[in-house]
Amino acid sequence: MNHLRTIKIVLVGCVALFAGVVAFNNVVDYGSNFAFVQHVLTMDTTFEWNELKYRSVDEPVLHHGFYWLIILTEALVGILCALSAWNMWQKRKLDKKQFNAAKALANFGLALGVLLWFTGFMTIGAEWFLMWQSQIWNGQASAFRFIVVLFLVLIFINQIEEEF
Repeated sequence: MNHLRTIKIVLVGCVALFAGVVAFNNVVDYGSNFAFVQHVLTMDTTFEWNELKYRSVDEPVLHHGFYWLIILTEALVGILCALSAWNMWQKRKLDKKQFNAAKALANFGLALGVLLWFTGFMTIGAEWFLMWQSQIWNGQASAFRFIVVLFLVLIFINQIEEEF
């Protein structure tokens, strides 16, 4: 068996585990990260003189809605990557075309994760709701780490491989 295929399968499985644990933690310890979402959306820890505070969202039902959207997206990333890791494992000894086809769900899952943490956290959270201004509720560094890892796995699993 091609060792690079095994590495690709393991990395996709690791992403599945990561996203699944993140979603699980957010459900089980709902209040911890809900507070994060709530503070970001209300913009209550951004600069006081900020002229963009009109963007704040003060409705608790919307806070919960945004948070559940995040949790469901994290869970979907985990599920897609887990299913793909299983498909890739089952096709690990087959030809390149069949193995590559097994990566489809991983590509969707990894891209969805990049979209969640890049668009959701870096663009909407950090820039639209000015999360970057908060000393306490700033998740840019974590989001960036997640984006980089997911994107690197996405690039790696799609590298052209030689027939074996």
